[in-house]
Amino acid sequence: MTTEPEIDARITQPGGRPFQILLIASTLAASWLGMQIVHEAGHVLGAWATGGTVLGVELKPWSISRTDVSPNPHPLIERWSGPLVGGVAPCAAWLLAVAARIRWAYLLRFFAGFCLVANGAYIGAGVVAPVGDAADILREMPAKWPLAAFGVVTIPLGFLLWNGQGPHFGLGTADGQVNRRHAVACLCVVTGIVLSEVAF
Repeated sequence: MTTEPEIDARITQPGGRPFQILLIASTLAASWLGMQIVHEAGHVLGAWATGGTVLGVELKPWSISRTDVSPNPHPLIERWSGPLVGGVAPCAAWLLAVAARIRWAYLLRFFAGFCLVANGAYIGAGVVAPVGDAADILREMPAKWPLAAFGVVTIPLGFLLWNGQGPHFGLGTADGQVNRRHAVACLCVVTGIVLSEVAF
């Protein structure tokens, strides 16, 4: 059984609270932005796979992402593709990183958990307050139980992935120590995504 690499003691030093804050904040920001990118990629793939035409994808740091498809021959498949790909793809990326023993696999684990929780809450909440994809799905398929089932499965899985990851982010026994290179790298990723989305 493969396990994630341990924290590298050579690049974690006491007194690194600013880097701990940087790592946590940039990981959260990257997860939010990345989740929207993967989610919309799912819509695009679903549209292409069913013969739809993607008119545009709205990805901006200050707004909720959106994919416009018209014509959309199979809207139910296209709508479900967003949360399904949005949850499965990050998990697959994390598992590949673990198998390759990549030291920053824990970041992909957090991201995978974030995507599962976010997509699960977004779709699951459609049972009582359908908006966005959930509202579109219910227009094509009135039954609400698939939305509830999706949330019931994905949200606990997301929390399961987060379980025990605190020390990587300087919490608990780590006492504020984090991998400083990873903190800076996460900030660079966030900066790159934001600049790209603003530019395009």
